[in-house]
Amino acid sequence: MVRNIRISLFTVAVILMCIGVVMIYSSSSIYAWERYKDGFFFLKRHLIFMLIGALLTFFFMSIDYHKLKAYARPLLIISIILLVLVLIPGLGREVSGARRWFRFKFISFQPSELANLAIIIYVADFISRKGNLIKTFFKGFLPPMCALGLCAVLIIVQPDLGSTIAIGAVVLAMLFVAGVRPVYILSLILCSLPALYFGSGFQIIQSQVALGSGGIFGVGLGHSKQKLFYLPAAHTDFIFSIIGEELGLLGTIGVIILFIIFIQQGIKVIKNTPDKFGYFLALGLVTMIAFRAVINIGVSCGVLPTKGLPLPFISYGGSSFIFDMVSVGILVNIARTGEYP
Repeated sequence: MVRNIRISLFTVAVILMCIGVVMIYSSSSIYAWERYKDGFFFLKRHLIFMLIGALLTFFFMSIDYHKLKAYARPLLIISIILLVLVLIPGLGREVSGARRWFRFKFISFQPSELANLAIIIYVADFISRKGNLIKTFFKGFLPPMCALGLCAVLIIVQPDLGSTIAIGAVVLAMLFVAGVRPVYILSLILCSLPALYFGSGFQIIQSQVALGSGGIFGVGLGHSKQKLFYLPAAHTDFIFSIIGEELGLLGTIGVIILFIIFIQQGIKVIKNTPDKFGYFLALGLVTMIAFRAVINIGVSCGVLPTKGLPLPFISYGGSSFIFDMVSVGILVNIARTGEYP
């Protein structure tokens, strides 16, 4: 049974990534030609990210994931240092007023994505060590909140509100399941509400136009009009809108069904995990992917304000895409241990 879960999880992820390859080329080729005189510019870079992600995925599939516990704190510290360095002019790359990336020749690295993984590993390790102390404020709730708060401040000043909300929601979900008193979590959420409502109306309007014009069957692969400079970030944050325009309602429903299957299989991995660290590590990874998918689709449909989160496995995103692949590798690794309770 567990073997079937691993196969299903991996297969669905691969299908979503294949859809991503096709849609990234379809949504970016004209823009890439206009800007770089190479219609395959973004596709080639994405395939490089896929190769890097595949190597990391098989690495994390092959090691004992329990070894990640020993690197929980060092990885978090390294992430915090990188989040500080990326804000320094000359070190971090600024794009459209946001300083979120390190630039290395033909690829960029976004330290907030490493921080997401580091915090999930750290919190999973913290919960597994604390036992019933997790229910207390000073020994259970405050330490992970300090780590989260420091990373959140460094990410939000980049500025990157979407990633801040995502990792915050994931950590709170992990702590809630672990038994942290709901009043602590609710108080923090209420204090954060003033910072949650930001967005760009133009992108949402163009996204809704793209989805609405696709109808049931779509206008045809490669025939989107909104990608012709009407819809910014068509191959990244709003790729779901291009799927809706070119592949229609059937295409979007198909993608949503695939994500539902992935999340269902992820939940099965969580339930079959025999140890506490693996349980909460899997919970954090599945919740992060699910949250990003829901938010991205919600933003594309206009029911949520713009948050700048890519669609997992599908969007062109470099660091975020690699994070998605690594998450699959770790989940498959955790699922394999469930065969031997």
